[in-house]
Amino acid sequence: MILVTGANGNLGSATLAALRDRGVVATGGSRTPEEGMRRLDFDDRVSLDLAGVSTLVLISAGYAEDDQVIGRHAAALDTAVRDGVRHVVYTSLTGAGDHLGFALAHRATERLVRASGLPWTILRNGLYAELFGGLLTWSDEGMESAFGDGALAAVAREDLADAAANVAANPARHRERVYDLVGTPITAVQVADRLGVPHHTISVGEYRRRLLDETPGLLPFQPPMLASIATGIRHGFLDGTSPDLAELLGRPAHSPLTTAVAVASAASRFSPATEPPGDGSSRSCRRPTPQP
Repeated sequence: MILVTGANGNLGSATLAALRDRGVVATGGSRTPEEGMRRLDFDDRVSLDLAGVSTLVLISAGYAEDDQVIGRHAAALDTAVRDGVRHVVYTSLTGAGDHLGFALAHRATERLVRASGLPWTILRNGLYAELFGGLLTWSDEGMESAFGDGALAAVAREDLADAAANVAANPARHRERVYDLVGTPITAVQVADRLGVPHHTISVGEYRRRLLDETPGLLPFQPPMLASIATGIRHGFLDGTSPDLAELLGRPAHSPLTTAVAVASAASRFSPATEPPGDGSSRSCRRPTPQP
């Protein structure tokens, strides 16, 4: 049986759905499981149970400081070894992202995966196209970001879920492989052009100030993570391409630009804090959701 962790999250739920759509026997694990899922709380090691699981799709347990994230992943891998899991598929971070504020937890986990003694596959996921669209903000004059003219080789979340499902369904074929799953580079200017509005570049310092001063609800580790994404895109560190995504999908990838435009457009129309340009509202720095 295949088990997908983080099955109540966006990537985990999409991966589980993709497996089931293929007729593959799979279940999900979550701290707050829905009916038919297995309870998995990586912060409660003594309760962990992976008995009967042949392939573990370990979705990164982010949204915490590095030591906590790495500890959670270590607990999952220790349990996988104890309970006889035969293959681990880990969703990591694109190789171009080593400078990002959340890269260390991924690279440390990759070391743990390799050291576990279990057969493994590492999926180095690019940043979501949904994230890119969600990080663009609206002002009276149009759209703003700290991305400048830089491009991001973004990926639609659905494609990453399908790639993970394809690997998990036939893991032996992908043993000890590292895939860099990035998409077609897109820019904030392209998104703004699709929406028929101008794009204004703000400085990274101004972006960080807005995150700290104007974005309620962010956890302490999130502003530096988000600022690292902005400066990485702006200075051309995240625009590299790779054939790996197409190889795993066996079909053309979805357009990351179309996905980003849809997210940005929905935010402008429906978010109460981001009314359309021209209504006299001030800029908004919506709470973003960084990929861990």
